[in-house]
Amino acid sequence: QVQLVESGGGLVQAGGSLRLSCAASVRAFSSYTMGWFRQAPGREREFVAAFRWSGDSTYYTDSVKGRFTISRDNAKNTVYLQMNSLKPEDTAVYYCAAGTSRPFYSDYDLTILSRYDYWGQGTQVTVSS
Repeated sequence: QVQLVESGGGLVQAGGSLRLSCAASVRAFSSYTMGWFRQAPGREREFVAAFRWSGDSTYYTDSVKGRFTISRDNAKNTVYLQMNSLKPEDTAVYYCAAGTSRPFYSDYDLTILSRYDYWGQGTQVTVSS
């Protein structure tokens, strides 16, 4: 059974930083495309960033480009989201996702929730103004 466990969320002031981690209990972790999504109260879950399994390429939503960095350590079966210059609008529950059964042909595909096979339970990030 695949499990994704997020950690690293918390309360931070605007302009601060947090690093989220997602530990995956999967075989062949390096073959999974990993993504981060977030969901703010009253809003739909939205794409934040993704790291393709092939080619080590990354993709970000426009609102976090230049502030957030996704990375992965295949030896530790872990994906990270380094979040800098945090803003109050970044407040949300952040979810880690893993996909392997469906191809990601385009950057747009990376933003689609249904493309991912497994999800973590989420970690709360709160940014105060």
